[in-house]
Amino acid sequence: MPLDFTAIDFETANNSAASACSVGLVKVRDGRVVDSAYWLIKPPLGYDAFLEWNVRIHGIMAADVADAMLWSEQLPDLVAFAENDYLVAHNAGFDMGVIATASAASFVPSPTFDYLCSLQVARKTYHLDSYRLPVAAMAAGFEDFEHHNALADAEACAAIMVHAARRHGAADLAELAEATGSTIKRIGTPVAQISTSAITV
Repeated sequence: MPLDFTAIDFETANNSAASACSVGLVKVRDGRVVDSAYWLIKPPLGYDAFLEWNVRIHGIMAADVADAMLWSEQLPDLVAFAENDYLVAHNAGFDMGVIATASAASFVPSPTFDYLCSLQVARKTYHLDSYRLPVAAMAAGFEDFEHHNALADAEACAAIMVHAARRHGAADLAELAEATGSTIKRIGTPVAQISTSAITV
């Protein structure tokens, strides 16, 4: 199998994982970026307060998302872009938590994806003082990007995975996971198995 995946990154309005306010997506086919997408998200009611700390980090304010689609409205576009890809994210537990928690807060089923964490991969690929996204991306040759812009962060994540795969001689994500001792995990529950209470990470 070729090195195919979709890198994903979210920014949130506050410290709730349900408060996604932007998403960046980067599609990789055979180790090359072939498509990307970015959009703002209006967080669900009750999770839509924009904290000053978060705004300071990513620059997105409540007024910016006033006319954006809600999570429940844009989720089909996210799923359609990612298709049946593996997802990858830096510190993936956070981003997968956003998908699950925002879906639960919006009363929609969480989509099902297998995913791999580029932070785990970076720790087994590079020898760095820090494995934060900008530092790991620099080790992969991806520099001077706008950190905390969701699309730029997704591009950086994709660059890390492609570079790491080359270093380890991995042909696909499964081989890269094996080479780095990382675990491919799964988010969500297949549609046929969803019950009234089953939205899992």
